[in-house]
Amino acid sequence: MLWAVDPSDDPGAVERAYHEISSKLVGTPGLLGNTLQRSVADPSRYAVVSVWSDMTAFSAWERGANHRGTTSPLRPLQDPDRRPVIHTEVAAYGPDGPFGDQPDL
Repeated sequence: MLWAVDPSDDPGAVERAYHEISSKLVGTPGLLGNTLQRSVADPSRYAVVSVWSDMTAFSAWERGANHRGTTSPLRPLQDPDRRPVIHTEVAAYGPDGPFGDQPDL
């Protein structure tokens, strides 16, 4: 998860950078998708949430030669108050109950 903020003098900068980057990431091995989410409380603040098949695929992409160049349009827009974080899924529910195999409780 990456946090970003629109500069006050350039509203829409985060959304433009997101689309530029995401169009280049189409077909990246292991990347299942990503979303740009805008804060309801402060519409200048965003979260970019990427979903990867596994940590191995993410780590390989992050260490790859194209990573920094591809993601550079968003780098100056990162929210200085929040650091990027990595979360791994522990459990998930949908309208019909748990997704996939769930541990016995």
